[in-house]
Amino acid sequence: MTTPLEYSYKNVMIIDDNDIDRYIAKRIISAHNFSAHILSYENGIEAFQYLKTNQENAAALPEIIFVDIYMPEMSGFEFIALYDGLSVALKKHCAVYIISSTIDPEDLKRANNDPNVIGFHVKPIDGNFLSAISRKMS
Repeated sequence: MTTPLEYSYKNVMIIDDNDIDRYIAKRIISAHNFSAHILSYENGIEAFQYLKTNQENAAALPEIIFVDIYMPEMSGFEFIALYDGLSVALKKHCAVYIISSTIDPEDLKRANNDPNVIGFHVKPIDGNFLSAISRKMS
């Protein structure tokens, strides 16, 4: 008899235009049993549409959102600006983390000053970062 895996979170969302970065993030999240289900989007437009459609359905919402800053069509900051207009219930349910390779001090300042952003991490996601989130959120 096998014991079912225990996950830190039910749903996690990754928003990144880079296929390799999304792949690495999914592998790390799976390897650390961080989430039972990973919602993966290559742009903020599709991710925002998903959140908007499901904002009253807590079971479908991610508890954690990892978003890149620099993406075509919609940047991570543009996504966060739209996210800010979603329901209060959704924003209480979701924690947004920026995952980026930027070293621009203005990007870091902007991320740190945004009330919707819980934290910032330099790519790639790693096990220590996921463990820190689990400890912080519990």
